[in-house]
Amino acid sequence: MVHTADTKEQLDNDTEALLTTARKQLCQFAVLKYQQMDGLNTALPFGVRKIDALRTLTTESLAVFIPFRVQEIYHKDGVYYGQNVISKNMIIANRRHLLNGNSFILGVSGAGKSFTAKEEMTNIILTDPNADVIVIDPEREYSPLVKAMQGEVVHISATSDNHINAMDMNSDYGDGANPVILKSEFILSLCEQLIGGASLGAKQKSIIDRCTASVYRYYQQGNYMGTPPTLQDFREELLKQDEPEAQEIALAIELFTDGSLNTFAKHTNVDTHSRLICYDILDLGKQLQPIGMLVVLDSILNRITQNRAKGRNTFIFIDEIYLLFQHEYSANFLFTLWKRVRKYGAYCTGITQNVDDLLQSHTARTMLANSEFIIMLNQASTDRIELAKLLNISDLQMSYITSSQP
Repeated sequence: MVHTADTKEQLDNDTEALLTTARKQLCQFAVLKYQQMDGLNTALPFGVRKIDALRTLTTESLAVFIPFRVQEIYHKDGVYYGQNVISKNMIIANRRHLLNGNSFILGVSGAGKSFTAKEEMTNIILTDPNADVIVIDPEREYSPLVKAMQGEVVHISATSDNHINAMDMNSDYGDGANPVILKSEFILSLCEQLIGGASLGAKQKSIIDRCTASVYRYYQQGNYMGTPPTLQDFREELLKQDEPEAQEIALAIELFTDGSLNTFAKHTNVDTHSRLICYDILDLGKQLQPIGMLVVLDSILNRITQNRAKGRNTFIFIDEIYLLFQHEYSANFLFTLWKRVRKYGAYCTGITQNVDDLLQSHTARTMLANSEFIIMLNQASTDRIELAKLLNISDLQMSYITSSQP
């Protein structure tokens, strides 16, 4: 910058005014003595430096421009998550670069959990053609977004026209082994739920395992390309058995196969191959909820294994995840999912405001402690204390999630 004046007195006054203004801003200006011509040539836009005046910045001076106390997060091909409160730079993170991509979004009601999840979903769908997104939505918050992005919304209830076959299975379901072995374990859990949560005896388990292998025989022989069996086929197979225990199981599950709660005993009639799927479970009644959660989670596992075979990533978002921990079987299934999906190229995200309730479950605590990516929005005081203990967070770090804006 070049400043000129009509007289030397005016120039001296202007110089003093500039020096005074600079001092007010804690900036130090120096007057060039006997080097005015060199100074003018340096200021002109020639790209030539005539003044050999270099100053080494001390650490204290440099810290004004670069805050050394901040850790920047800027991953290649990442997703925008917000602004660094210290440096004001963007936070761009890629969960694929972490040891495991499992995540939790925690915060009080109104802190912005759903918005954060929706923002991440939108970024994934728009920027990564090799990724699919699956949402479990217990409050019907995500349907408008999913519909706007041409996704599939699956309404699950006893009266819904949407059906998911509990017996759906693909060739990749068994993680390299016989898929029926893993499916048999799922059907055992399902039958325990259908019977009323009572533990099955050894005879009952053997009968269920035998019938599971039998109903899948023709489907396997057709290389998993035909029509998969349903729970109605499974019950018919039970009725063919001679043991009285088989008849008892068939009678116990009749309500859910041929009765009024048979929504999971019909063939799947929704697009479970859409890039963006939302399972709307708001209308899932009390009787169907534990079974419904098992079937939905198993359907998601089916999709994850299919995507793994195709080399695609799967992002799963579970809103109000504490609801799933109220049922032992869905909690255990979730725990298994959290541990296994990393090698499937999948990334789970749990969303909840009831952090205190979550931490009372040993399973949930373990899942939270083993999640590499946690977004903490504004936290309730009791939740802050518990999270600080579990995650070893300092008081200074905790101050950023105290009374923070949505």
